[in-house]
Amino acid sequence: MFKGTATALITPFHKDGSIDEEGLRELVDFQEASGIDAIVPCGSTGESATLDHGEHLKVIDIVIDQAKKAKIIAGTGSNSTQEAIDLSVKATDMGADYILSVSPYYNKPTQEGIYLHFKRISEACDIPIILYNVPGRTGSNMSSETTLRLAELPGICGIKEASGNLNQIMDILSGRPPDFSVISGDDAITFTMMSLGGNGVISVCSNCAPKMMMEMVNSALNGDWDRASKMHYRLLPLFRAMFLESNPIPIKAALRLMGKPSGSLRMPLTEMTPENESILADVMRSIGLI
Repeated sequence: MFKGTATALITPFHKDGSIDEEGLRELVDFQEASGIDAIVPCGSTGESATLDHGEHLKVIDIVIDQAKKAKIIAGTGSNSTQEAIDLSVKATDMGADYILSVSPYYNKPTQEGIYLHFKRISEACDIPIILYNVPGRTGSNMSSETTLRLAELPGICGIKEASGNLNQIMDILSGRPPDFSVISGDDAITFTMMSLGGNGVISVCSNCAPKMMMEMVNSALNGDWDRASKMHYRLLPLFRAMFLESNPIPIKAALRLMGKPSGSLRMPLTEMTPENESILADVMRSIGLI
């Protein structure tokens, strides 16, 4: 069962579009120096959609090799069940602690199809599996009923919920087994989810503000709701700025403003507009990040 703060790590690139291995290792060191609980390579923030299979596995391997303390939650999802199994088996062999597997995107399976997709992954892999529901990117929602069916399967240990549907999230929280994690996939509603019984966050903002994100989450886990609330409202302008444009455009701009490795984005993503980057920079100054 995972609880705490995990960073949905960006993938830094060189100007020619190749993976910046040195920069990636530096980002892992920054996260670990901040005390982060877990690192998530090859999620949507890591631009996994534009990594070929070799690059995808290379990023996971580098992060596992560089990390000394943080748990590794490897992004291995696919809209092809067999492809998701293949990536998951390889990440397991590399030494990942968990896998994060997104509900199949684009092909819009039925709820039974979603269930069978994850069931087959769980049968093929000897590793804890965190489901990922993000309807805004996949084109379909994994219902609370499907999530709770999956929660009964061996190996499926939690869900990253990014539907934004609090009624659905409460149904999962109220019906889950005691060892099943419910993790926020949206920084802005992490405080709310944790107040309802959630276990933490897989965060975009912790790329640039890991200590502050951990302070909010750890305060909530320890029952210090006053401190958690204060940190939530301190970070709220940053949460909002991260979605001035499509993720990970703003977080890569934020890291660049901090002098951290980020590099270019892979097409079809484009650089942040100067107007929005100015807004982002003002927010970062206001909370002491730059």
